[in-house]
Amino acid sequence: MTTSPTAGFRAVVFDFFGVLTFNMVEVIQAFEDREKIVRGTFLRGWASSEGQDLFRRLELGQITQEEWNSSFGCLIGVEPAGLMARYLHDAFPAYPVIEVARQARAAGIRTAVLSNSLGREPYDPYAGFDLHSAFDAVVLSAEVGLRKPDPAIFRLALGMLGVPPEETVFVDDSEQNLAVAAGLGITPVHGLDEKVTAARVRELLRLPGF
Repeated sequence: MTTSPTAGFRAVVFDFFGVLTFNMVEVIQAFEDREKIVRGTFLRGWASSEGQDLFRRLELGQITQEEWNSSFGCLIGVEPAGLMARYLHDAFPAYPVIEVARQARAAGIRTAVLSNSLGREPYDPYAGFDLHSAFDAVVLSAEVGLRKPDPAIFRLALGMLGVPPEETVFVDDSEQNLAVAAGLGITPVHGLDEKVTAARVRELLRLPGF
């Protein structure tokens, strides 16, 4: 049995990596330690012009995951084969946030995942999360040809939910994405710590705690 939401918010949108999963800084550090490379190597590669272009093209579906593996592996000096799977090895579910998403949906609040995707073959980082059953809408950048922080992808998600921005909460670990969401009238939540994030979302949506 569901109940009507008691807050002014009628929807909540979650980023995937770093929000519905473990903190990505910790995931990256664990990867670097396993690969026996200096901490910071991955983020320096990501921040370079070549790294940014590789991620952008992957997130838009313009290159395959295997092409990203090959190019980014060479960029940071690690074995390319299976790189995405090794990189995301510790991106385990952030259960407190997943539970508050389930709780919100049960209360009649519309829920969505809005993710800059990293490819689904040969490694599918979304496998096991059953997103399409657990959320009302799932927007993956490569599938729609748009990526955060483009305002158009936020508008697309809102349209799928049928809820205006002023009645929507958005949770992300990127300040840039949060700033764009806020500019559209969406209430932002900076999701870095899963327990803190879950508590903040529960507070905004006026959901009972445990």
